[in-house]
Amino acid sequence: MKNKVTKYYRGNTLKQLRAFCAVARTGKMTDAADELFLSQSAISLQIKALEEDLNIVLFERRGPRIQLTPDGRKLLEMARPLVEGMDGLGERFDKEVRGNLESGTVVIAAGESTIMYILPKLVSAFRRHHPKIHLQLRNVTGRDGLAMIREDEVDFAIGSMLDIPSDISYQPMYSFDPALIMPLGHALADKKHIQLKDIAPYGLILPPRRLTTWRMVDRIFQQHGVAFSVVLEVGGWEVIKRYVELDFGVSITTGICLRKEDPLVVRNMSRYFPQRSYGTVVRRGKHLSLAARAFLEEIKDVPAPDLPYMMAHAAP
Repeated sequence: MKNKVTKYYRGNTLKQLRAFCAVARTGKMTDAADELFLSQSAISLQIKALEEDLNIVLFERRGPRIQLTPDGRKLLEMARPLVEGMDGLGERFDKEVRGNLESGTVVIAAGESTIMYILPKLVSAFRRHHPKIHLQLRNVTGRDGLAMIREDEVDFAIGSMLDIPSDISYQPMYSFDPALIMPLGHALADKKHIQLKDIAPYGLILPPRRLTTWRMVDRIFQQHGVAFSVVLEVGGWEVIKRYVELDFGVSITTGICLRKEDPLVVRNMSRYFPQRSYGTVVRRGKHLSLAARAFLEEIKDVPAPDLPYMMAHAAP
């Protein structure tokens, strides 16, 4: 029948193996006890419990020292890597997971305009300090981006939000003024202060109806009692700018997509339309990886893109 005292020390194999490895290394129960901050009797009982569990003899006494038996030597070969691995686990975790930015992946969802006009500056700032972190950019629309955030298919999104769901955290970074864009030589090109009624006779080119811009434009025109028509729905601001340039219509856009070299006439429309903010979109309660947290921390102080017409602003 197994000793009742040693039964107290059974059931925690790691402690038993740690005591066994310490005795094997030092050759003395007393030295092993000092090393592990235990009493000599505790070390002795852990060894006995391990011997009983395995039904083997681990040590034999040779004068003042004890030596491993053949079974003990075999167990030491198997146990030492396990004990050293477990004892070093915390340090390795801190280094590789909490404190190591030499590897890792950050997956970001964003719309086309964000990828083209905002992310290049943010990605550049991050890669200067963390060149070994792998970045993945997923080109998505607003609804698809939210679905990916909720399913944890991406770490976070960067984009624009008007209506923020309760399970989503949105932190604005930049805001952009609204603008009317027209082809060169347009009938309104020489008019400095354009009103909604001035735009009404001309067809608008807008993003698809399901997207935020279309709904926002429709709401503003309705609030002012001005009828308007949409002659073309098309995705992507570069495409919209091209069709405006070709005089298929005019458009209401935000400063995010405008460049000084664009062959367009631009008029600020902040009198009627709200500024559009862009920022980070994260699922509430999500635990971000070290690499993802580092990206968000790195981009906090990156200034807004350089845009013409004073249309870019840092979010308050």
